[in-house]
Amino acid sequence: MSFTVAIVGRPNVGKSTLFNRLLEQRKAIVDDISGVTRDRQYGIADWNGKTFNIIDTGGFVPDTEDIFETEIRKQVKIAIDEADALIFMVDAAIGATELDESMVHLLRRSTKPVLLAVNKVDNNERLLLGAEFYALGFEHIFFLSAMSGSGTGELLDAVAALMPDDKSEDALDNDELPKFAIIGQPNVGKSSLLNALIGEERTIVSDIPGTTRDTIHTHYKLYQKEFVLIDTAGIRKKNKDKDDLEFYSIIRAIRAMDEADVCLLVLDAAKGITAQDVNIFSLATRKGKGIVVLVNKWDLVEAKSTNTARDYEKALKLKLAPFTDVPVLFISVKEKTRIFKAIETALEVYENKSRKISTSKLNEVMLKAVESYHAPVVRGHTVKIKYITQLPTHVPSFAFFSNFPDDIKTPYRNYLENQLRANFNFKGVPVRIFFRKK
Repeated sequence: MSFTVAIVGRPNVGKSTLFNRLLEQRKAIVDDISGVTRDRQYGIADWNGKTFNIIDTGGFVPDTEDIFETEIRKQVKIAIDEADALIFMVDAAIGATELDESMVHLLRRSTKPVLLAVNKVDNNERLLLGAEFYALGFEHIFFLSAMSGSGTGELLDAVAALMPDDKSEDALDNDELPKFAIIGQPNVGKSSLLNALIGEERTIVSDIPGTTRDTIHTHYKLYQKEFVLIDTAGIRKKNKDKDDLEFYSIIRAIRAMDEADVCLLVLDAAKGITAQDVNIFSLATRKGKGIVVLVNKWDLVEAKSTNTARDYEKALKLKLAPFTDVPVLFISVKEKTRIFKAIETALEVYENKSRKISTSKLNEVMLKAVESYHAPVVRGHTVKIKYITQLPTHVPSFAFFSNFPDDIKTPYRNYLENQLRANFNFKGVPVRIFFRKK
């Protein structure tokens, strides 16, 4: 189970800047107008060999002034309920405001660890100003500048210290049953899919998005196959408020993803794939999960011609690039079309994920591929690949031993990955390639 940290705080204290800094990438839109965080904010941070999920709550707050405060409080409450730890961010340049104070009351009632991050401390004067935040009475207080990155290392050290020591992922017990998580946006038919598969009303299905209360695990036996289905929850209470809902379902989807071997990403045929879906997809890829894409409500798509599905799949894969070797199934949960095929496909992907290729076979096939298309010459060096082996990891990973491992660029890496995929079946599974000194 992965560790989840949420960054909370009133608007404009620098949550997205810190989020980017922790992910080491410009993923959020950062601007000086409060409430600009539009893009969904979640990712994976790595620090000192520990990996954790990080969520920037700013993306889930509407920008209308009147409901701003109530919304932010709701976000904080959700974060307190759902995350394992919280980074509470304040602004040294402005000092403590009423909204900060009201958030302090909420956070004090929680038993979750809270790390107080005093942002915009980029000179000694600000450091003195920031000292007033000691009065809030938090045990862990960090002075930092999210913009320049100073002080963020100490904050990350503190987050890492809160995390339980993970057992190495490769030492995990392999005898467990395959776990499949059903993920996707609210109201695409996740619970209906679960019910249709189980053949009983195991979860309440209604047309209000987000009636699922919590992740539900269902042990399943079908066609002499056994597996566990995880239905990712939307939200714990019926709520017409879209932003809340989204925030809940994202945290839940990320948690379910951490538990699963294969993720079934359900899309609504009419809506197609949204930026949020792409975000979830790439997160699952980074976590090394197998993926099957299910396009639900296909029965409702008007005027299908012979090539509708083919064109739809092509457009879909353009958005999922570069990882496009994934199965796409067009299903209708309501009509029970191809829903069992979805499970068969998930089991195949699970098998692909555990596929081990003998070193002799690997070298026989891949050295031929290297011979027929050599790595480009770099700085007058001929780059040679001498030997290939599969690493003993949870995600199919391969080490290519070379005389100049650092000179092999992305296009050639992609060529090798495509050759691996063409010769061995890794459909639906992310493949990792490493270049090592021979």
